[in-house]
Amino acid sequence: MSATAANQARAAALKAARAKDSQHKRQRTLAALQTLEATGAAITFTAVAKAAGVSTWLVYSDGIREHIDAARHHQNNYTTGTPSAPSAQPATPDSLRTDLAIAREQIKTLRTERDKLQQRLRLQLGAELEAPDRAHLTTRVADLETINRQLVDRDARTIEVDAATHRVAELEDELSAARESLRRVIKAQNRAP
Repeated sequence: MSATAANQARAAALKAARAKDSQHKRQRTLAALQTLEATGAAITFTAVAKAAGVSTWLVYSDGIREHIDAARHHQNNYTTGTPSAPSAQPATPDSLRTDLAIAREQIKTLRTERDKLQQRLRLQLGAELEAPDRAHLTTRVADLETINRQLVDRDARTIEVDAATHRVAELEDELSAARESLRRVIKAQNRAP
């Protein structure tokens, strides 16, 4: 089996696994929707996503959104009567206050969620802006390595020069001592009869 065929087989297997997982999540979402309808709980996109244990983007996707909209419409019609039939009783101030309190709570929750997402986005964008360019870093590291090699070579030459200078000084001292000794010997021979 060639590498291309093996890659295609792996890709097909991954695609099938993703499709199966997606189908499973959709079934779980629809089951959670039915459970919420049966219990009479308030049906919202967030509540369905939370009950199904899926992300909120899935409940807004085609094939799921329509079911949730229909369930919400049915629930609204069931609790308030059919919208085409005129209401016999107007909404009471208490029910309006309750609706307002619920709406305010939902707005508060949405604002908190929005603020968290904005903060995460700010942090992510900041990290991307502050992150140095990889090519620039590679070039900079190469430059620093070159400078380091030059400094090591310079230090080695400095050590060699210092050693040579010290050796020259020793040899000059030995030469001076040898000259002085030679003078003494010459003087001593010249005095000798």
